[in-house]
Amino acid sequence: MLSDSLKAHFDEEIKAHPVVLYMKGNALFPRCGFSARALELLKPFGPVFTVDVLADNDVREGIKAYSNWPTIPQVYIHGQFIGGSDIVSELASRGELEALIKPS
Repeated sequence: MLSDSLKAHFDEEIKAHPVVLYMKGNALFPRCGFSARALELLKPFGPVFTVDVLADNDVREGIKAYSNWPTIPQVYIHGQFIGGSDIVSELASRGELEALIKPS
């Protein structure tokens, strides 16, 4: 179950940063191949705000409830939930990721 305070915390993080990546590990030391892949795909387009879900189990489980998405990593771009590393990879391969991050 997602508490109101945790929901508010996610709302604030996602609104405060253009690109948010909830990942296992951090930008310097990803602890999951999928998280590392998502980060590498996002980085060329500007800063990525990362949240290490392994540091807090409430955040790890809460973000899954928040997005109604069962896996980590999770990517938010301009406040919109995008998905995990497979979806980000697909968007990148179609040339659509940069347009989402840097709208014209």
